[in-house]
Amino acid sequence: MTIEQFPAGFFGRADEFDDAVVYEPVRLVTHIDAAAIAGVASLYDELGINGRVLDLMSSWVSHFSSSPSELAVLGMNPKELGANPMATSIHTHDLNASPVLPFADDHFTDVVCAMSVDYLTKPVEVFAEVCRVLEPGGRFVCTFSNRCFPTKAIRGWLTATEPQRCELVEAYFRLAGGFSPAVIDNRTAAPIGDPLYAVWAAKR
Repeated sequence: MTIEQFPAGFFGRADEFDDAVVYEPVRLVTHIDAAAIAGVASLYDELGINGRVLDLMSSWVSHFSSSPSELAVLGMNPKELGANPMATSIHTHDLNASPVLPFADDHFTDVVCAMSVDYLTKPVEVFAEVCRVLEPGGRFVCTFSNRCFPTKAIRGWLTATEPQRCELVEAYFRLAGGFSPAVIDNRTAAPIGDPLYAVWAAKR
C-alpha cells in the first residue's frame, strides 16, 4: 500500500473545526481503564523505555511505572502538559497543523504515543519525523484501545475493525520508511474492560 492508495477522505474527520480551539479546555481525565493503563506501563517496562523519551500527543498523564531519565511531553494543551508530574520539558504543538517535530536529529532513545494515533491526519509524515528524532535502534511505541472522540478520529480509523487498526498503524511505519518491521501485540489484560493494542518498531 502507498499513501496514494488510501481512499479519498480517509484522513478526514467529522469535525474539522480548529483543533487548537477544541482542545483548549483542560480535561484532566484518563481515556482507558486502570487495567489498560497498567498494561501500557508494563509494556514500557518490558521494552526498557527509560532514557531520553518523547511522549507524543501527551497530556497530564504519561503511562510509565517510573519516570524516564528525560521525558519531553508534546501535546495540545499547555495546562494539561504542565500538570504532568513526570515531564522534564513541555512542548505545545499541533501535529495536524505541522507534522514537523521541534527536536534535533537522533535526540531521543525512544518515542511513545498512547491513545492518540487515531487522531493524526498526516500520520505518515509524523512517523517519518519520529524516525528522524530517534537515535538508531530507538523504538516508537504506539498503544491504543477502542475508545476515542469519534468526531476527531479520522474516518479510516472509525470504519476499521480493531485488527485492521493494528494493520493501519503497521502501514504507517512501513510507509514512513526508516523503521524495522513493526511488531503488533494484543496487550488486552482481561475479557472485560478496555482492549489494549500495541504496535512498535525500531529505527534502522
